[in-house]
Amino acid sequence: MFTPQQIAFLERRIEQAGFGSFINPYFPNFKVQKITLATIAHTCPNRNPITGEVGCTYCNNASFTPNIETKTLPLNEQLSQGIDFFRYKYPTMRYLAYFQSYTSTFASCHKLIDLYQQALAYPGVVGLVVSTRPDMMPNALLDFLQQVAKEHFVLIEYGVESTINDTLNRVNRGHSYEQSIETIERTARRGIKIGAHLILGLPGETETDMLMHAEKLSALPIDILKLHQLQIIKGTPMAREYKANPEVFNLFTPQQYATLCLQFLLRLKPTIALDRFLSTSPADLLVAPRWNLKNYAFNAILRKQLEL
Repeated sequence: MFTPQQIAFLERRIEQAGFGSFINPYFPNFKVQKITLATIAHTCPNRNPITGEVGCTYCNNASFTPNIETKTLPLNEQLSQGIDFFRYKYPTMRYLAYFQSYTSTFASCHKLIDLYQQALAYPGVVGLVVSTRPDMMPNALLDFLQQVAKEHFVLIEYGVESTINDTLNRVNRGHSYEQSIETIERTARRGIKIGAHLILGLPGETETDMLMHAEKLSALPIDILKLHQLQIIKGTPMAREYKANPEVFNLFTPQQYATLCLQFLLRLKPTIALDRFLSTSPADLLVAPRWNLKNYAFNAILRKQLEL
């Protein structure tokens, strides 16, 4: 399936995958760990209880927000709890304040800037990671983060999820791929590092569509990419759709997904780092596919597929 040259390239890409490989060159003198925070937004712009909109059809925020019970704690307490978990094992470790839950920039610029400044003032915090949507990044906030990036590490992660507008509409994403392009380019002009999220396996997309995502994203100034397989999560509109019409979904086996990821990597610009290949949701929330795989186990499957 693969030439010797492709196998060598893919083995390097698998070995280099992970946020640590991406971040280490920026901080050669100490380890760096993200501390996940949930202090700003508690909803998203495409959620509206009055009209009945429930956000992206695949999303249950509890499935990817660790320690969700701490979300009401003040920022400093969340940072303290997160740092306490690591500092005894790694006394010299430094930290990135990771604003993740829901649409983390779905708030006033004044409030956001205040919280970012609080985080950067906390001992041991050396930068910010902000996860948000392409339609929720105003210029005023980018201007502030541009100034922060002159002295601290700043990474903005945008949920692109698909490069096909029909797919984005189908899952009620609430923005277009053109908006993703515009916001990513607008961010890059300010010299801020950029991450992107992409889901492989959304309903209606073919293998050709998914491989084209790699080529389209390669044309953008992205520094790091998070991939993950589609997961059907309890309590979501997609879970109800899956129960009613499972034939609409073509969920991967681990081996099928591994083969897709390898083909995807061959089409992705080599300068775009890989944060991860898959995501693991809590077992009590996961409907399908139930792989029960850690990253290292999936990497072993990737390497096994190279031998076929």
